[in-house]
Amino acid sequence: MPQTHLVTTQGDLVTKQYVSCPRNEHVREWSALHALPPGLGPKPVSLDLSGLVLVMSWVPGQPLAGALTPGQLDGLEVALRALWAQPADALEPIGVPELLARVRTAIASYRGEGVVGEAHDAAAAWLDGGEVERLLLPGVPVIGHGDPNLSNYLWDGARVRIVDFEDAGVSDLAVELANLVEHIAGRGTDWSGFADRFTVDQRRLLSARRLWACFWLTLLRPGEPAESRNSPGTGLLQSQRVLRLLAR
Repeated sequence: MPQTHLVTTQGDLVTKQYVSCPRNEHVREWSALHALPPGLGPKPVSLDLSGLVLVMSWVPGQPLAGALTPGQLDGLEVALRALWAQPADALEPIGVPELLARVRTAIASYRGEGVVGEAHDAAAAWLDGGEVERLLLPGVPVIGHGDPNLSNYLWDGARVRIVDFEDAGVSDLAVELANLVEHIAGRGTDWSGFADRFTVDQRRLLSARRLWACFWLTLLRPGEPAESRNSPGTGLLQSQRVLRLLAR
């Protein structure tokens, strides 16, 4: 993937120099940092709009990875509750219509065989069936992080803090939970019951999980760049995951 920014740390300050901002990433991050409750993430220090330079405070902790422990899952829940309790109206929206259009185009463009082809056929049928359209209806608005890679959640042994808000915006609870649970970085964790800790529309959550699973299918299938960055067979496992979710 093309590099979007460079990060340097000096003392207690972190400087993010954006290379380009096609989706207004620097403003998204700046706005999100201002919306965070104290202690949840970096404090905004300065933003140079012309130079695309954002300065923020340094945040302690190590990135989450692999199979999360019960304590880490509890810490993640606390952090997400704090994030999602903040007003989201000052942020730009995260585009579910754009995500849906992207997935539809990518699914329709692929011709494959075996389980991968079967998953694409099932995904295409589901995308045409109308269920996914419920995600275009208003949900419970929250501040969406936009990139719930586990590496963006820092664990200090007692609590979780959140960093990298360049994709942040107004989202909804079901879409955000689904994005977290279906993200490829979290496959080592047993997420069973995690979403049940939150009051969320289960039908909307399932639709969102299906959409995100299809999104990852388009990235992990044979021939895609992300396939080579993951373990052999990841695309097959993702195809099987899509088929299981669509059969529920």
